[in-house]
Amino acid sequence: MPHRKKDIPPVDAAGQRLPLGPESAVLCRARDYAAGTVIPLHHHPDRHQLVYAASGVLVVQAGAGRWVVPSTRAIWMPAGIGHKVSCIGAVRMRSLYILPQAIADAPPSAATVSITPLLAELIGAAAIVEQPYVPDSRDGHLMQLILDELQALPVLPLHVPEPVDPRLQQIAQHWDAAPDDASTLQDWAVRLGVDAKTIQRLCARELHMTFGQWRQQIRLVRALERLAHGEKVIDVALSQGYASPSAFTAMFKKRFGQLPSQFFQ
Repeated sequence: MPHRKKDIPPVDAAGQRLPLGPESAVLCRARDYAAGTVIPLHHHPDRHQLVYAASGVLVVQAGAGRWVVPSTRAIWMPAGIGHKVSCIGAVRMRSLYILPQAIADAPPSAATVSITPLLAELIGAAAIVEQPYVPDSRDGHLMQLILDELQALPVLPLHVPEPVDPRLQQIAQHWDAAPDDASTLQDWAVRLGVDAKTIQRLCARELHMTFGQWRQQIRLVRALERLAHGEKVIDVALSQGYASPSAFTAMFKKRFGQLPSQFFQ
């Protein structure tokens, strides 16, 4: 049997080749990263990517914002969107690369999604599938099941949108430096020399949330990053401007459905 010439594969974010065949709707790449590793800005022009931390926590920055991705969660990154990935602690990353035509109604923008135990096991199995695989084979059926599971994943509120308007950017930069600042909407209106309704309109137009929801989301996502570093709940709560650990815990559970101590388990 003559040897079939394979397509020249592209490379992943770490510079390793990704073996693609025309029939490979899905491929999986397993990589382990040391704490503090930063994968610089890059994009995948021809494939969607599911960035999954089998263990550890990732912070993903893209043009539309910033996401915290703990284990049991993943980020969906549509083809062509530039993104930067930072590792909080040691990370076992498992990435799926998916042909756009292989998945119907894929999310058009980046989003954090929940990973079911079944999908976690499927991703682990996909990491050792040789490429290219035959669609009508065990490996092909495994990959098809992954595609089926991907279309049923819930989107999670682990995203902080980045504003474009310079006035909102000024607020965001201040909150980055002083997340416990208690300035009200009216305080910011006076500081920026605009009407409070103007700030609310900007938040609704650019961020699709109110001023209060935006501040709460920033605090919660920043709190997740600090918790991922192993900080105590009481220290995280006070650093983000909550009056007490119980107030922070109540808001956290309302938003994420889990206690802070349970979230990374």
